[in-house]
Amino acid sequence: QVQLVESGGGLVQPGGSLRLSCSASRFTFSNYAMTWYRQAPGKERELVAFISRFGSNLNYTDSVKGRFTISRDNGKKTLYLQMNSLKPEDTAVYYCHVPTLNSWGQGTQVTVSS
Repeated sequence: QVQLVESGGGLVQPGGSLRLSCSASRFTFSNYAMTWYRQAPGKERELVAFISRFGSNLNYTDSVKGRFTISRDNGKKTLYLQMNSLKPEDTAVYYCHVPTLNSWGQGTQVTVSS
């Protein structure tokens, strides 16, 4: 079955940067649009960013526009989320997701704190 493994989370100070990765396997990665979601404690999971199959269409939730960049490498079967100018409110578990397969990774924790 579909396997998605996120990595790259951690503790970072406000204003810092992190790059998340999601390694995909057991499906044809390039055939599917991909998304990043996040879930903060006590809150619902929210869509953060979307990328189409070949990266020509990108969308972001308003709170991360101009700070986060979603990208993909279909040859490496990997999805990325570059996060800059991080804020404490970005603290959450971040998940990669295949919308049309409704498949999720296990998540990676991002904590923004001084």
